[in-house]
Amino acid sequence: MAYSWKRNLAVLWTGVFFCSTAYSISIPFLPIFMSADLGVTDRLEIWSGIAFGITFLASALIAPYWGSLSDKYGRKPMLIRSGFSLAALYLLSYFVVDPYTFLVVRVLQGLLAGFVPASIALIATNTPEEKTGYALSVMATSGATGSIIGPLIGGVVSHYYGNRNAFLFSAAVVLIAALIGTFGAKEQNFNRSAARSHVRDDMRQAFANRTFVILLGLVALSTFSVMILEPLITVYMLEMGVDRSSASLTSGIVFSAVGIATVLMAPRWGKIGGRIGYGKVLLIGLVGSGLGNILQFFVTDFIGFGMLRFGYGLFYAAVLPAINALIVQVTEPDFRGRAFSLNQSSSQLAMMAGPIIGGLLGYLLDIQWVFVINGAALLAAALLLWFRGKGILALVSKASGPRTAASSAGRIRPMDRN
Repeated sequence: MAYSWKRNLAVLWTGVFFCSTAYSISIPFLPIFMSADLGVTDRLEIWSGIAFGITFLASALIAPYWGSLSDKYGRKPMLIRSGFSLAALYLLSYFVVDPYTFLVVRVLQGLLAGFVPASIALIATNTPEEKTGYALSVMATSGATGSIIGPLIGGVVSHYYGNRNAFLFSAAVVLIAALIGTFGAKEQNFNRSAARSHVRDDMRQAFANRTFVILLGLVALSTFSVMILEPLITVYMLEMGVDRSSASLTSGIVFSAVGIATVLMAPRWGKIGGRIGYGKVLLIGLVGSGLGNILQFFVTDFIGFGMLRFGYGLFYAAVLPAINALIVQVTEPDFRGRAFSLNQSSSQLAMMAGPIIGGLLGYLLDIQWVFVINGAALLAAALLLWFRGKGILALVSKASGPRTAASSAGRIRPMDRN
């Protein structure tokens, strides 16, 4: 069968959907699981923040190593390694009986993660240049769809069958993702004779590319602004008066509001980015989602809160796909695997810091004020792009008009940029 980038996109979309679903299944009930099943009764917000964040710290530290291996041996082997490892670790979570062992399992999940960034890198390097922005926007809907279904599954399963059984669902779902990646994904554009790079050299090459460094900073800031709320929304539902017996289900629905908005808008933002430039789309997304978060400070019932989360998601849907498309433009093809691994490291460090700081802030402040901090971080990212990212805006404006930003990617020499 001839290689088809569309078939590859469909296969990897499905794989990332299942992997994202597996991860997000545990989000709504994790604080309740630590309280009811693992015996955490004191400083639950802090424990929840650490349990969320420690996985991402481990993933951030190991990601450059996996990126170096992916550029040497291929992105598909990284899919297979990560998928089957995570399936085993989710299964192991079912048997955990104390919080310290649970933290160890969460660390291992971070060290062996990488299915989603490997899929994104594979799409970025095996899709025609003029279709890359569209393909990456479509991939964004995959993770978002998983973030819709996962919390709903997690909320329903934990509510009716118990928290532990939700981990069994996660194990089964991520195993499906691993099988899809193993038998369905194709990697064509890959130089197997290339020498494996050293992480130190990769870091030196990355930091020589100022535009790429700015994009990494934007990834970290925008991701941090989202993750700061991850350990707090279920607790916030309880503060709004939602009954504890239905808190997991209610918070699962609220979590899903952002995912629904992303599914609806991400492909549209991808098409808009092809016309006006991904830098402008990124700026619009950061400003809109920042203001949307600040408005959540004024809502005190979970229905209005869910509606505002949906509105915020409509704008945030533009952010990460635009950044991924810009990374493709400003990096050389033989550096893409490492570029997306460094992108993962930046994102994972923010994912680590966000829940921990969010847990601390939730312990010290009214949770409503965290929404203000959340929105301010996104607006700070927009200011960073406006004042320090002129090269990004100039790049996409030059590529707009008769050509899209993605279609000019082949003419860009990223190391020549200031």
